[in-house]
Amino acid sequence: MSEECIFCKIARKEVPTQPIYEDHDLIAFADIQPVAPVHVLIVPKEHMVNLNEAGKNDVPVLGKALRLAAKIADEKGVADSGYRVVVNNGEQGGQVVPHLHLHLIGGRPLDPKMG
Repeated sequence: MSEECIFCKIARKEVPTQPIYEDHDLIAFADIQPVAPVHVLIVPKEHMVNLNEAGKNDVPVLGKALRLAAKIADEKGVADSGYRVVVNNGEQGGQVVPHLHLHLIGGRPLDPKMG
């Protein structure tokens, strides 16, 4: 984990949050700046800056994160109507926090254009 990373601090319980889900590998919580009624961040506890840093040993946790997105979408009532799972990668990709994370977004019609 990184000493200064906000998501690492959340994972270490140094910054309070209301987890929607947590286990040994992942923590999920509501985004503090939601863009839709459902906006959940799914964060691997192991610090990885972005997808470029993820290696073959990270594949199981990344797959687990995607399955968790579907589970939370179901629990939040957006699985049937539709939702989006986004990974912003790098500055031009819109990544604000340099720690790999997934955005689960739904609860309203989303623009089909991505940029």
